[in-house]
Order: sequence, then C-alpha cells, then structure tokens
Amino acid sequence: MLKPYVSEAYSDFSDPAVAAAYRRSQSVVESQLGVHCPIVIGGSPVDTADMITSVNPARPDQVVGTAASATPAHAESAIAAAWSAFGDWAATPAHQRAETIHRIGDLINERRYEFAAWMTYEAGKNWAEAEADTAEAIDFCRYYAHQAIAMAEPVPTADFAGESNESWLQPLGAGVAIPPWNFPLAILVGMAVGPVAAGNTIVLKPASATPVVGYKFMEVAIEAGIPPGVINFLPGPGGEIGDTLVDHPRTRFINFTGSKEVGLRIAERSAKVHPGQKWLKRAFMEMGGKDALIIDETANLDVAALDAVASSYGFQGQKCSACSRLIVVDEVYDTVLARVVAHVEELPVGDPRDNYALGPVISAAQYKTILHEIDLGRSEADLVAGGASIELDGGYYIAPTVFADVDPQTRLAQHEIFGPVLSVIRARDFDHALEIANGTEFGLTGGLHSSDPDRIERAKREFHVGNLYINRKITGALVGIQPFGGFNMSGSNAKAGGPDYLRLFMEMKTVAQRL
Repeated sequence: MLKPYVSEAYSDFSDPAVAAAYRRSQSVVESQLGVHCPIVIGGSPVDTADMITSVNPARPDQVVGTAASATPAHAESAIAAAWSAFGDWAATPAHQRAETIHRIGDLINERRYEFAAWMTYEAGKNWAEAEADTAEAIDFCRYYAHQAIAMAEPVPTADFAGESNESWLQPLGAGVAIPPWNFPLAILVGMAVGPVAAGNTIVLKPASATPVVGYKFMEVAIEAGIPPGVINFLPGPGGEIGDTLVDHPRTRFINFTGSKEVGLRIAERSAKVHPGQKWLKRAFMEMGGKDALIIDETANLDVAALDAVASSYGFQGQKCSACSRLIVVDEVYDTVLARVVAHVEELPVGDPRDNYALGPVISAAQYKTILHEIDLGRSEADLVAGGASIELDGGYYIAPTVFADVDPQTRLAQHEIFGPVLSVIRARDFDHALEIANGTEFGLTGGLHSSDPDRIERAKREFHVGNLYINRKITGALVGIQPFGGFNMSGSNAKAGGPDYLRLFMEMKTVAQRL
C-alpha cells in the first residue's frame, strides 16, 4: 500500500542546523565535480568519443561533469531497447509499477539536499529554488504512482441487456521525453515517470546544459528497480538527436517542454507519417509564456509589489511561469512602480552556493541573448533598474532589470526573454488591464492583486491563462494541487501534476461480448 499523497514541505534555511545540512551536501557534491555520465540504453552504460561538458554558470571555469554525447545510431538503439522492454513493463500490475515509481521519489527524498546541491552547481539555483525543484520531483513520483493505480480501474460503462461490455485504459508504447534545463530535476522527472507509471517506456533526452542532474535521476531510477530499457538515458545535441527521436516511425509519443520555437518545430515534425509508421504520434508541447500580473487600485500594494518581485526574479526569471509583464492601473501605477524598483534594487546578486536571492543565468548563450534583448528594450521604454551585466567570478550574472511605461505592443511586452527582465505597463483601468493581459499569443500563468470580489470573479472567467493566481505570486504550482499547463502558444494544456496527465499516454480499449 502506498502512503497517502501529501505535497512535500520546504525547508527553513534560516534555521542554522538546516543551513549547515545543506552546506554539507554542497561539500559532498563538490567532491564529485567532474563526474562522467554515460548514455544508458537497455540498462547498460554506453560511452562515446564526443562529450557534453557541463559547467557551473556561476564559475564557468569549473566543470560540473561530462556526459557522453549520443549519435543517431544510439537513438535507434534506445528506441529499440524501449520497445523490447515495453511488453513486460506494460503487463506488470499497476500497483507494482506504482511502487517502483513511488520508491524513486522516496530515494530522491532521502538525498534531497544532495540533489538540490547538484542544481546549485549545474543550474545556478539558490537553496530555496533548488530544494523546491527537488520537492516537486518527489511529488511527481508519488502523485503519479497513485494515479497509475487509479487509471488501472475499469472505465465505467452503461449496461446493455444480453451483452457484457467493458472498457479499460492501456499504455501506448515507447515514447520520447525532451525536458528543459530550467527545472532539470522536477520537469525531467515528471515527464519521464508519468508515462512510465502508466506502463509506457521512454527514451529520455536531457537538456545539454544540465545532463548531470538528469543522470543522477537515472541512477536513482535504476536503484529503485526500474527494469532495463524502461527508461533509456540519451544526452546529445538537440537538433540531431531530437530530430531522430521525433521522426522515428517507432516513436509512439513525444513529451516536450521548452521554447515555443522548438515546440512548434517538434509538433510539425511529429505530425508527419514516416514509412513503417502504424499510428498518429501523440505529441504534447508545453512551451513558453509572457505572463502578466495585474495590480488594481483596491489591492494591498505592499504585498502586491513583493509578489511581483518574487514572481519576476525567482531563479533569475528563467521560468515559463515568471511574471514578465506587470500591469498596473493608472491610479496606483507610480506608487507600485516605485515600490517594485526599490525592492529590485535591494535584491542581492551572487553565487547561489551562498544562497543569494539572484544567481547567474544558465549559459553564455542565454547571457548574451538576454543582454541583447535589454539593449533592444532601451529604445522602447524607460530603463529604471538594472540593465547591465555584473562581473563576478566570470559568471553569467545580469542585474535584475525593470522597464517602465512599456507599450503593450512592443517587443518588450510580447517576446519571451526568459531572464531577469520585467516590463511594467500602465493601464487606464481594470478593463484595460485585462485587455492588455490577454493581448499576447501566450496563455500560461497570470495573476491579479485586488480586493474587489467582482473583479476577481471576472478575472477567473476572462483572464485567459491555464493557471491563474489571485493575491499571491504567479509561480510555484504544486503537484496534485495546481495542475500546470497553459493555453494558446503556451502549449497543449497537458496539465502536469493533474489527474488527467497519465491519461494522455494511454488509449482506451472496449470489448463487447454477447452472453
């Protein structure tokens, strides 16, 4: 019997004993830096001549580890291994699969600070962000374990005289999971164990910026008893390996989280039927956002300003759910802007190992892209905070940046920058604020700070996002509590961490028998 599902609580790092425990885990991880991560196909490690080098974004001269870089031939082998394992895994009783998946979460929980510390080094996450990432991974394992058991129940059907009719859900087959770098444990784990809990097998291609965290998950999955070939670990170049996996005629489904541009490309490629392909591939694309938080004149402005900053700059704004548009009604615009800027200017920036509020962005490429977008923004709006890089140990640091009086139609207000950049937009009134909020191609998260019950109800109906938050920050969805996924160009609305997620990777069979 599985324990009842309860979302994992977070640690209080202001407690000296807890902080000391985290530092000890950092020391353990630091002693392992330079680790090498092989490909894993059918349960066997495979090495290659080419390697991916993962560096600490806070100190790019520090190598976190290396990973074998797969070729298309490895992708072929991995898909074959996944299909070879599928029959036995699909036939494994749901409660046994669930126990294995739940055990993965339990093992991660036993080493939660160690997993978090790997993300501090490899992804530049401070302690709270890294632990929250780890806790979400644990929650995905435990929640999906329970959902796997629920999905094994017969599908209810009506009675019909003279016949026995039954319907049930069964897994699809072997698929592909392509997770992002910004939640290198949580999203990777959720995208992998969800389909697997449902009885499928997968090829897991981790992001090239964070392969070590992905491999650490693979080690735990093996320790928990995942049979060989059920999860195959395949780091490699996104274009070459990703295309091979997506295009392959034996790929049954594709589970992707990342940018809109890549997601659209995968969606298009997955729709093409290749020689030997016997099905229409299921493809789930969870993409980006240009998320807005509205503050009206009835809000508690002190709380609203703090929530705006927390929503905008957590993990350096590198979240698809991050607030990148702050829409404030005219009556309180100047007051809110002043408070937001004051809070932003107080944010300490530094090495995430020392738990600074803001750390580095993920890579040299992302660093250059964000600074380029900031330079473009100078001609569109008033730069009132930040706007420059910060020199610190050669790391990829960018000062938290605020643009004011942003036109809702400009690039600053429409393009996903994916960094510590906030555009503040003036609205005439609440109606105008809602119009601005809905005026993008995205629809992932959004929020409203207001004490007006009628406006809150209107936002619930009219604010077109998959996850809407009222009088709180707009990041931090909890598994099983706030199923996560957006509308429009934000993706397929797969609702990760929700009761329907496993159903996406299953198909229904119906049998009618005359009595």
